[in-house]
Amino acid sequence: MKAAVIKETAPAERRVALVPEAVARLRPAGIEVLVERGAGEGAWLPDAAYADAGAAIVGAEEAYDRADVILTVTRPPAAMVPRLRAGQAVIGMLAPLTDPDLAARLAARGVTAVSLDGLPRTLSRAQPMDALTSQANVAGYKAALVAAAAFGRFFPLLITAAGTARPARVLVLGAGVAGLQAIGTARRLGAVVSGYDVRPAAKGEVESLGATFVELATSVTAAGEGGYARELTEAERRAQQEELAGQIARHDVVITTAQVPGRRPPLLVTEDTVKAMTAGSVIVDMGASPLGGNVSGSRPGETVITGNGVTIIGADNLAATVPTAASNAYSRNISAVLLHMTADGVLAVDTGDEIQAGVVITHDGQVVHPGVAALLAEAEPQPADGGAHVGGTTD
Repeated sequence: MKAAVIKETAPAERRVALVPEAVARLRPAGIEVLVERGAGEGAWLPDAAYADAGAAIVGAEEAYDRADVILTVTRPPAAMVPRLRAGQAVIGMLAPLTDPDLAARLAARGVTAVSLDGLPRTLSRAQPMDALTSQANVAGYKAALVAAAAFGRFFPLLITAAGTARPARVLVLGAGVAGLQAIGTARRLGAVVSGYDVRPAAKGEVESLGATFVELATSVTAAGEGGYARELTEAERRAQQEELAGQIARHDVVITTAQVPGRRPPLLVTEDTVKAMTAGSVIVDMGASPLGGNVSGSRPGETVITGNGVTIIGADNLAATVPTAASNAYSRNISAVLLHMTADGVLAVDTGDEIQAGVVITHDGQVVHPGVAALLAEAEPQPADGGAHVGGTTD
């Protein structure tokens, strides 16, 4: 089986799906690695490093023509989708809940689409494959650095001959993987850190990092399946926003981390809350996306300074700004998925397997993932007669 690592073309995307060290790990499973020329340059991984590891360096068209499996970080370039053929597979973070049309196009071409962001994260045996966790870890680390760089004062307490600088007060909203990494990094930078999450179990995790857990009087408990947070109701969200507003205004830096795959992220910091913050405050919105963000006024990939002097950073793809570390972690994830799905040197798709049931989106010309199939069904135009079909009966 030939697996091709393609060069990412999304704006500012510097990661690569596979690092040279992974080439040797795949060879015993009968997997030959092709690498598109320049694929690793953004992560400071030259073609020579891949060649030394045993990979073949090829052009883009040859990679698509020869490969049985295409390995990506995000999605294959739109211009290359028509080159894909029946029987090929694409493995990456394809975000099918955000772009179900891509899944439909791949199914129509007979391509097997495998998306790592659909991995069932509660299975312990799936942890080495968990790309969302590995990339969130990198992003949370970078979020704290971005905040510190944008903040006009020091993060740590400094006592100098020129006077004493108090430590920055940092609030992290959301104590998942990204939030906990942001808390830990801000603490290591010397800030006084607080964290908030709607899941009661998060309190111990926040406090274990030396941060203070923010407990609201209007406590909202939103523990979901597998230890993750469920989506709040409108009334719960409103109560949360109102009490959080006072907490946010007392902090110098706020980092928000709440995301909902395929849907608008929850609004945690309203326009009125931003107006109540002091000049020089910084907000890093890790939930920023084309669908919206956690912060009113944030825009993905942009930095906005409000009229009252608050800096809002729409940090939509922070992992790509730490490309070498992120690529190393992602490479282990995608290698684990590929090896899990390989038997006797060929890709063996089995949607009866718990892991594959979550990650396999299309196969044999069909969209087989229930969630993506449901989105596509909702988008289909309804018959003008309200749903009656030829040959049907009415009462």
